[in-house]
Amino acid sequence: MSNLIEPVGYEALLDMKQTEQGIKLIKEFFQQNLSTELRLRRVTAPLFVLKGLGINDDLNGVERPVTFPIKDLGDAQAEVVHSLAKWKRLTLAEYEVEPGYGVYTDMNAIRADEELDNLHSLYVDQWDWEAVITREQRTLAFLKDIVRRIYAAILRTEYLACETYPQLQPFLPAEIHFVHSEDLLRMYPDKTPKEREDAICEKYGAVFLIGIGGKLSNGEKHDGRAPDYDDWSTVAENGQAGLNGDILIWYPVLGRSFELSSMGIRVDRDALLRQLKIEGKEEREKLYFHQQLLNGCLPLSIGGGIGQSRLCMVMLHKAHIGEIQASIWPDDMREACERLGMPLI
Repeated sequence: MSNLIEPVGYEALLDMKQTEQGIKLIKEFFQQNLSTELRLRRVTAPLFVLKGLGINDDLNGVERPVTFPIKDLGDAQAEVVHSLAKWKRLTLAEYEVEPGYGVYTDMNAIRADEELDNLHSLYVDQWDWEAVITREQRTLAFLKDIVRRIYAAILRTEYLACETYPQLQPFLPAEIHFVHSEDLLRMYPDKTPKEREDAICEKYGAVFLIGIGGKLSNGEKHDGRAPDYDDWSTVAENGQAGLNGDILIWYPVLGRSFELSSMGIRVDRDALLRQLKIEGKEEREKLYFHQQLLNGCLPLSIGGGIGQSRLCMVMLHKAHIGEIQASIWPDDMREACERLGMPLI
């Protein structure tokens, strides 16, 4: 429970009934806006995939997926997804989606190794989306345009929430600021990555942090990112590596930065081979997903995930994600949250 942030003087502005109604309102409104902005159609997604195909998201490469045997497949092992980062690209190919269009889905995951706190739960729900792009669109400028479109949908959702519940006051800035993780290191060389995120988000209110996964000039990564979906090693037109990033905001309820989305232009054949070599994961080249990509069977794409419970938490000014979703929490955390006025579902 040492990770729990205890906001001073916190008071939930919506009761539990209003909160449940607000969750429904926000989810329905935002996903329709996201679909319209990026020309996405909804598809049905799996809760689990077969182990050994390279389809599951490896996150930082150390998290253990929840695994179970399938009786009718000779006890073959299935894995509950961490996210659908690679599955979506296979789906784009299967549905023969044209450039300029894409898919989105409700992704439900279990991350058993998550360190539980105000923002992190064993249960992860997000809108996973993926769109087909052309070779010419694999640029930083195109990535920024997509980020601005997503942020515009977030702003419209904030407006709706505050109009529906006048006790909520908007706090997000009109524009999102772009900064590269290397520039952020230069700005705050004595801070940790998390402290750098807090500083830049408090300054601008909303930030897209570019270049997550590759090593910076100090020899360290800003944060981990799997080598086989986001392209974090291609040098963009600004001379810095990275065609991916995170949408971060400053969240005054908790007094800290808050990640809403992880996204990026996906690896092409060259970037996949390069990043697997950098990470010492060349053995993955033999897996089904990687073979499909290396053999030219998958389209170029851009995609990401947007936290559903996290977005609702921000829109409804909640201090703990457990006020939005039902999950399992340590008893002492539940008791502390009750005492602090943030009862967990």
